[in-house]
Amino acid sequence: MVKALIFDVFGTVVDWRGSLIEDLTNFGAARGIAADWPALVDAWRGAYVPSMDRVRHGARAWATLDVLHRESLERLIGEFGITGLDEAARQEITRFWHRLRPWPDAVPGLARLKRRFVIATLSNGNVALLVNLAKHAGLPWDMVFGGDLFRHYKPDPETYLGACRLLDLPPAEVMMVAAHNGDLAAAREHGLATGFFPRPNEHAPGQARDQHAEQDWDVVARDIEDLATRLGA
Repeated sequence: MVKALIFDVFGTVVDWRGSLIEDLTNFGAARGIAADWPALVDAWRGAYVPSMDRVRHGARAWATLDVLHRESLERLIGEFGITGLDEAARQEITRFWHRLRPWPDAVPGLARLKRRFVIATLSNGNVALLVNLAKHAGLPWDMVFGGDLFRHYKPDPETYLGACRLLDLPPAEVMMVAAHNGDLAAAREHGLATGFFPRPNEHAPGQARDQHAEQDWDVVARDIEDLATRLGA
């Protein structure tokens, strides 16, 4: 019987793309800085997995996601020809990841699930990022698991099994919840239960990935509210 739900965050619980585009557009307008902000956001997210893979495969020393985001931003500022950003501005932009907005179903759905289950993150974000994000978005987690707790990034087994260990639960009693089939495939490989729902507007318009369940996940829902209903919360 599942006793705890651990959630992917970026894309699954919060709208990273829409939030970053809005914040960067407002930021640029306030400072008279013109740029193709949607393209920069997509490129920034495109650097996400490659930057973590360099850590995972030993090509780079351990670094938190905040550090990796900042390093990717520095490169993209040059590639996009953006000028006029001092150190404070670059730090502010990096911390936009700390205040992403939740999808409309996230807060009410999590509140329902919290009444029946332990709910937590299992994100590649670092703990400070995830705590700030939860505070900003009103996400009612019981616990925040971030990559820096394990000094590993998903899909390394240390992340999934580390969360189970800290919850003092066997993997079969922990459900990984994500809008990403690959995340669930890794969790299932290590014995966790799985819950899926799509976020068809997570990426740029016309996204093809993760529009539907690609395996027979234990629960397939429409969103977090529907997940709560299907789990009897």
